[in-house]
Amino acid sequence: MKKFSDLINPTLSFEIFPPKGTGKLDTIFSTVDALASLAPDLISVTYGAGGTSRENTAEIASKIQNNYNLPATAHLTCVGSTKKDMEKTLSDLRSKGIENILALRGDLAEGEHLTDFHYASDLIKFIKTQYDFTLFAACYPEKHPEALSMEEDLLHLKEKVDCGVDALISQLFFDNNFFYKFREKARDLGIQTPIMAGIMPITSASQINRMASLCGASMPKQVQKIIEAYGHNNMAMREAGIAYATEQIVDLLANGVDGIHLYTMNQPALAKTISESIRGILYSLRVKRV
Repeated sequence: MKKFSDLINPTLSFEIFPPKGTGKLDTIFSTVDALASLAPDLISVTYGAGGTSRENTAEIASKIQNNYNLPATAHLTCVGSTKKDMEKTLSDLRSKGIENILALRGDLAEGEHLTDFHYASDLIKFIKTQYDFTLFAACYPEKHPEALSMEEDLLHLKEKVDCGVDALISQLFFDNNFFYKFREKARDLGIQTPIMAGIMPITSASQINRMASLCGASMPKQVQKIIEAYGHNNMAMREAGIAYATEQIVDLLANGVDGIHLYTMNQPALAKTISESIRGILYSLRVKRV
């Protein structure tokens, strides 16, 4: 199995989330079946807030890695984890054959707190001193919602990268110009790691308003017009959202993006439609870079 560093850019990766609680995982593996058939370069598995799905992340990532023979990335957060907890988690991931980790601070839910790790950089340094995982970190084209400015956020990002990050995955955005400006500033600051663009297709007006609010993504006029025109009809909204995301991706690929990270929302049909639309483009760009 290829390591991430051996893959030819631009890469295509998918993100899925485990079911809540400790229930059956049948539904998620039917999703993985469908996504695996699309031959992505990577599938990442999120880390549930409040422990609702943390126990499933390692199991799902392990099966993706070992049963489907696809590189899997397990998300890890600082929230509620002591160094002892993290050592156990990392050892478990390593024993299951997981080689990739997305290290995050994580969002604090009510009643949760930070203990030994206060920032993603703390977690990254801890992992790098003891293990040889390939490490991913998050970045924000429109800055982290808690950062006072883009300049401050970029300095924190540089600190994370200098701690040993191998690649970055961006938070979702709907205006590619924000991504291009962010990428330019990051490169000017000396951040040379690959930056994968996180794309979330708009499938419902309520969903996208909620997600944009959580991550601080702007809603360009074109997206607002799409929601106004099609938001009342689920099928129309879904089709328009997929078309918009595909246009975003085509433009990003034409402008030399290192990879596309698709937030699938556990909807393989959505991922299939987009993947098939860009398959030839990806192949053409990869051939040029060999």
